[in-house]
Amino acid sequence: MGNTSGSTVDDLQAVEMHLWYKKFMTECPSGQLTLHEFKQFFGLRGLDPEANAYIEQMFRTFDMNKDGYIDFMEYVAALSLVMRGKMEHKLRWYFKLYDVDGNGCIDRHELLNIIKAIRAINGNESQDTTAEDFTNRVFDRIDINGDGELSLEEFVAGARSDEDFMEVMMKSLDLSHIVAMIHNRRRSV
Repeated sequence: MGNTSGSTVDDLQAVEMHLWYKKFMTECPSGQLTLHEFKQFFGLRGLDPEANAYIEQMFRTFDMNKDGYIDFMEYVAALSLVMRGKMEHKLRWYFKLYDVDGNGCIDRHELLNIIKAIRAINGNESQDTTAEDFTNRVFDRIDINGDGELSLEEFVAGARSDEDFMEVMMKSLDLSHIVAMIHNRRRSV
């Protein structure tokens, strides 16, 4: 007899994985996504310098083996984390993404540039505060030891306790338009 609900979930995941693979191979027949293709893949054109730097950092974070390409497994791992990952794993990944210089801490300048980039990519829809004010508020709230840098621990704890900061992070990797594109392709195939 067996577990029919488990096989249904597995079948759904297999179908979804197949769609992701078809999308990936359609957009990237070589099986390796370059930075330029990554920007095209996600419809990111004409970005300002901060947004461009953020997208390049996102690419480097997705490129887990640091070979300058995102292969299908790296693509699936990234999408899976962003779409289904546990909050703890997402927060650790966001930290790695935001820690541009890789020194294990996020300073004000790094966070400010990320906030500006997110706003540029998502559109500057009537923000109540400037990116500078938002960055200062985040540091005032979650930089527990006051050293001007956010450690991984401060970042995770702060994100969990500051709804505004958490919302900005969630917007920074909103891939709903990618999921919609994959589903639309499924209907047209």
